[in-house]
Amino acid sequence: MKRKKITVLTGAGVSAESGISTFRDSDGLWENHNVEDVASIEGWYRNPALVLDFYNARRAQLFTVRPNAAHEAIVSLENEYDVTVVTQNVDNLHERAGSTRVIHLHGELTKVRPENCCNDRDGYSEETVFDIGPDAIHIGDMAPNGAQLRPHIVWFGEAVPKIESAIDAVEAADILLIVGTSLQVYPAAGLYRYAKMNTPIYIIDPKDVPVRDGRLTHIKDVATKGMETFKKLINSKS
Repeated sequence: MKRKKITVLTGAGVSAESGISTFRDSDGLWENHNVEDVASIEGWYRNPALVLDFYNARRAQLFTVRPNAAHEAIVSLENEYDVTVVTQNVDNLHERAGSTRVIHLHGELTKVRPENCCNDRDGYSEETVFDIGPDAIHIGDMAPNGAQLRPHIVWFGEAVPKIESAIDAVEAADILLIVGTSLQVYPAAGLYRYAKMNTPIYIIDPKDVPVRDGRLTHIKDVATKGMETFKKLINSKS
């Protein structure tokens, strides 16, 4: 029997319960930095050393935390469903929890690439991206092509190369689950609109969400508890 497809769109609320700071808090700062200084292409051109130091600290922090029950609950869906995770998070907690198919919309914290390695089709060549784990990179650390290494992160002002893959995953979904995202950062915020008309949509987030859609069920809770509720709901309907 063919398995139903669940596409899971995740945001910062999934990783917050592991102790990872959310991207932007109420005062518009990220770890006491203006977001524009550390998460934009303009910030990189202005002060690349600051940007490298910032992501070195985030990368080191990542290896002090563990996946939480929400990550593990998403993995457990693979026992019965064909699951694709589309994440706005740059951490590797989904992979460390055991998810087997993860699309990173905004890049990956443990990876780097040459700053000059881009093309019109996808923004960069996958062949030039490599994983450095928890290691730091600094000004003067060069890629094999002689260019300065930069974080493999999609910053404000840059294209989102994986958006087409994410759209394909949402279009193919029999069930769309959205966890821990406020649906306010585009283009990811508009992904749910690509779901088929008969696809049920579940959103797990403790805050109100700016979505009006008859297919929507809002589970108003944090990710770990909300995943428990979601699994009970779909089990009751299966």
